[in-house]
Amino acid sequence: MNSLLKFRRPLSPSLTSLSLQRLSTTLHYVFEEKKEGTSFIHPTAIVHPNAVIGQGVSVGPLCTIGPSAKLGNGCQMHPSSHIFGNTKLGSHCVLMTGAVVGDDLPGRTVIGCNNIIGHHAVVGIKCQDMKYKLGDECFLDIGDNNEIREFTSIHRSSKSCDRTVIGDNNLIMGSCHIAHDCKIGNNNICANSSLLAGHVIVEDYVHTGGATVVHQFCHIGSFSFIGGGSVVSQDVPKYMMVSGDRAELRGLNFEGLRRCGFQVTEIKSLRTAYRKIFMPSNTNSMGFDERLSEVEHNEDLGSVPAVCSMLRSIRDSFTENRRGICKFRQWSSS
Repeated sequence: MNSLLKFRRPLSPSLTSLSLQRLSTTLHYVFEEKKEGTSFIHPTAIVHPNAVIGQGVSVGPLCTIGPSAKLGNGCQMHPSSHIFGNTKLGSHCVLMTGAVVGDDLPGRTVIGCNNIIGHHAVVGIKCQDMKYKLGDECFLDIGDNNEIREFTSIHRSSKSCDRTVIGDNNLIMGSCHIAHDCKIGNNNICANSSLLAGHVIVEDYVHTGGATVVHQFCHIGSFSFIGGGSVVSQDVPKYMMVSGDRAELRGLNFEGLRRCGFQVTEIKSLRTAYRKIFMPSNTNSMGFDERLSEVEHNEDLGSVPAVCSMLRSIRDSFTENRRGICKFRQWSSS
């Protein structure tokens, strides 16, 4: 080790000057981010003159901003992040290193305020649907306060009459995929490597475990929970918990309901209704549809809003163009 240090040559003056210059530029970029009201664009960034840049925007080294891009006030683009096509970012959005937002396609990508696009995430590009015709308009709309983590991909719609939509306050963890024409509500958590195929609908306060796969056109009801590694090929009604390959009903999402502020009386009513429908004391007495109707006409249960919402969610899954609910085992509750 000492011999290696002995023969180590000092840096030439030119290399030392270049290193100090790069360090100075980087520090300048970091400090400029903290100034309010003034925008900073790094000299190595490529920004089209027609792009609209708000106040207090920070654009780091090697970034690209296309001619139709619009950045709201206070946005930050970390090094090597890119915005293409007809893309609009609301105020105080952050693009981490390597993030790509938008595509040079007809249509648009609209992202609300206070969103974080993670390292090397790809958001608002062409869908992976063979039915998409090049030249058709395609759309992606994202709300506010979403965190989209590293290596996630979110695609635009497959046709001009539809949109891919993500609401507000969602956490989409690393390596997730949200395909064309999906509709994601508010306050959802998609754990790492959750994969949603085309036209999937996810309501509100849904939690998917890691490596979850959801079949196209499935409907995931509010306050439901999908266990990690599950393959969901049919609808998940509101308030329910599913897991497995293929996913089966495993009961109600009690912990999720408690965390979201449901009252004890509401949870008890939901449990009673669930047992009457899915865990009858006598499986030979009535069919599934009859048990569902019995709960609907039950004076005590039918007057509870949460129970009514669950029953409606179950009924809707059997309407035309829906896939029915996940399978369940008719365990006897006796």
